[in-house]
Amino acid sequence: MKDIPLSVPSLSIEVIENIKECIETGWVSTGGRFISEFEKKIAEHVGIGDAVGVQCGTAGLHLALRALGVEREDEVIVPALTFIAAVNPVKYVGAEPVFMDCDESFCMDPVKLEEFCSEGCEFEEDKLINKLTKRRIKAIIIVHVFGNMADMENLMEIAQKYGLKVIEDATEALGTCYTEGSYKGKFAGTIGDIGVYSFNANKIITTGGGGMVVSENKEYFNKIRYLSTTAKDDPLYFIHDDVGYNYRMLNIQAAFGVSQADELEKFIAIKKRNYEQYSKLLKDTAGIRLLPFKIGTRPNYWFYSVYIDSIKYGMSRDELMRSMIDDGIQCRPVWRLVNRQKPYVECQSAEIEKALDYEANVMNLPCSVTLNSDQIEYVCISIRDLHKGATHVRKEKEAESNQKKQGRKQS
Repeated sequence: MKDIPLSVPSLSIEVIENIKECIETGWVSTGGRFISEFEKKIAEHVGIGDAVGVQCGTAGLHLALRALGVEREDEVIVPALTFIAAVNPVKYVGAEPVFMDCDESFCMDPVKLEEFCSEGCEFEEDKLINKLTKRRIKAIIIVHVFGNMADMENLMEIAQKYGLKVIEDATEALGTCYTEGSYKGKFAGTIGDIGVYSFNANKIITTGGGGMVVSENKEYFNKIRYLSTTAKDDPLYFIHDDVGYNYRMLNIQAAFGVSQADELEKFIAIKKRNYEQYSKLLKDTAGIRLLPFKIGTRPNYWFYSVYIDSIKYGMSRDELMRSMIDDGIQCRPVWRLVNRQKPYVECQSAEIEKALDYEANVMNLPCSVTLNSDQIEYVCISIRDLHKGATHVRKEKEAESNQKKQGRKQS
């Protein structure tokens, strides 16, 4: 069997007609009909009024922080367990991150968030002030990790209680939505003040690069659109009244997106089916636990994660991962925690525990939409066979140790 990649896009040759139009009309840059068409498709899918296409998810987060007025000397609460691009924009605006632990879902822990806000901060005149740094905490960036929905009901309640603006990093969660509760029918990215999506090549739909920002707040939305086009007030005479950014999505990117958007629900159905096959094939493997998605939601099943109990399985996560890579199966650990990365080691962290456990013991399995049943079976057989081999070696070592102990007793 050929090597199995972790996550690759599913592209149709039909997109060639869109690309051909871009080339023939000359609209390949930050203007053209595909941008507005793609924005409309995404907005309609997630049930929001409008969307603005940007160069990437990171650019969207940067614009969101600017629109919310986060600036130097402010602080933003962020997750420790996430890709570093979710946190870097906090530094772009001169603010400081405060790192929060995750819960079982990989997403921000609302219990620890409440403890930090109530015990580690003072709430005065509608402002949350960090007792340690004396800085104002102005916003939270909530990441819907691996397509899982964060506990938005509790997180939003806390944010409203302490006057915090909420940015939803839904870059991994396009299509994830609530099916129960007070947010039933609401999609990831549409619950907070501003939501951000990504269309990187490994996301559930792709434009190669690119991202999208959504908000029901017209003031924030218009500010984001304005800043994304270099804050151009007069396109004829090039008048700029603010420091803006060249962050607009390209028409040639959107040409891919228009084609991909129509496939989103089909892709989610495929990824759900593949997740269920993994679950069935791995359920009886000791020491391996395929981590579930949040009850009461319809996730997009973007990434599949397994937790490895090294004692029960017989080898560590890293040993298993290296062995699987040797078998031609691309897999990866979760990210190194952002608060342990060199640029952020001096930043404040609030009781990071669960995230450390996941950092050491969780691995992501191949999850492409193009993944087929035989490939999933091959991955699972590899995991089961490695477990059997590790168990055999462990038993041999235990028998050898017992023999040595017996020999010492007899002597």
